[in-house]
Parts: sequence; C-alpha cells; structure tokens
Amino acid sequence: MNPLVLIVGRVSPEAKNVRGEPFAAGRRYFHAAARAGGVPLMLPPILDLVDDIPDLMRRVDAVVLHGGGDVDPRHYGQEPTADQLYGIVEEHDEVELAVVRTALELDVPTLAICRGMQVLNVAMGGTLQQHIGSEDHWFEYTHVELEPGSRIATAIGNANVASCHCVHHQALDVIADGLHVTGHTHDGIVHAAEVSAATWIVATQWHPEDSADNDPQQQALFNALLRHT
Repeated sequence: MNPLVLIVGRVSPEAKNVRGEPFAAGRRYFHAAARAGGVPLMLPPILDLVDDIPDLMRRVDAVVLHGGGDVDPRHYGQEPTADQLYGIVEEHDEVELAVVRTALELDVPTLAICRGMQVLNVAMGGTLQQHIGSEDHWFEYTHVELEPGSRIATAIGNANVASCHCVHHQALDVIADGLHVTGHTHDGIVHAAEVSAATWIVATQWHPEDSADNDPQQQALFNALLRHT
C-alpha cells in the first residue's frame, strides 16, 4: 500500500450531500499528496481522540498540516491583543498541537503549511505575531529567499528563491529552539523553516498546494515529503 498521509480536518458549518454538520479539509492538499504517491486520510478534529493520536501516528507515514484560522494566543503564553484575530477553534488547536508534538517525538515526516508552520512553532515553544499589519501583505504572490542547501531549497531543485502564493495575517515571532529558519520575504517575515533534529519536518508560510497542480516547484515539496517516508 502507498504511504498514508494524515491531514487534520476542520469543523465546518456546512457541506452538500451530507446529513448534519460536517468535518472538512481542502481538496488541494489531498490531491497534492496523492500526486506525490501518498494516500491522504483526514483526521477529524474531535477532542476525545487526542489521547489516541500517539497510536494513530505510529500507523501513518507522513503528515500535512494545512492552513486555517488563528491559534489561540494562550497556547503561547499570551492574551489576545489583536482585534483581527479570527477562526480560533479549540478542537483545531488541541488536535493539531497533539499531532505535531507526536510527529516531533516519533520523527514522522511532516509538511506544515501556513497555520501549520505557526502550530509547529507554538508546539515547540515559540510565539506568533498576532497581526502583521497592512492587508497589502495578507494575500499576495511573492518571492521567498531560501537558505542554500536547506531542505526546502533542495526539494524544489536547489533553488534559492521560491515564487509562491501567501494568504496570512500572522507570522512567527519568537522562533522555537530547534526550529531553523530557512527563508524570508523582503520584509523579514519568516516564510520557511525546518526542524534541525528531524529527518524531514519542513514548514512554509506560503501555500504550495494552491498551485501544485501546475507548478512543479510547489508539487516538489509534497514529492519530497513522500520520499522521506
């Protein structure tokens, strides 16, 4: 059987052709993982499942953490200070933090995207900028300067610059011990990082899934994830 790729789902208010309130996850993540040779599976964000996550993680081969709402600042020792905080969901935080901490402990290959990178930093003891300011930077195509020889640079063909799509209003602030920053945009915001002690735990602030179907550089991140399973 092809490698199993765990993706944490979201509480969702609606969906078609289902009874009752659904769980959901973005299709682009699933398709990108499948193109890379994986079998993507969704873990529903149910608090009662948190204690089962260590056993579950021993049965999967990789993890993709996808974008979404904000992490509750209390998880990194702060009170909410920004009026623009949105989409905080207890189930999302608790389940994803448990998945990340177990992935770190078991060295499960992981690609952490956007919110996923923020969850990774928080799980390792870092903090976030609750709001980065101007909306001009929230939704944009941008260029990320990458550290030569980093895992991301290697994955996308030894490139030192990634052209990518960003959708975010938060960013990493205090970087957790053990999380190595490997890419910035021109304004200094962290857009790429990796866990130094892990075999392959890599994070992007941008959204490679958005264009992975027609951009080999972005699909290459998912391909690299599966090669390390």
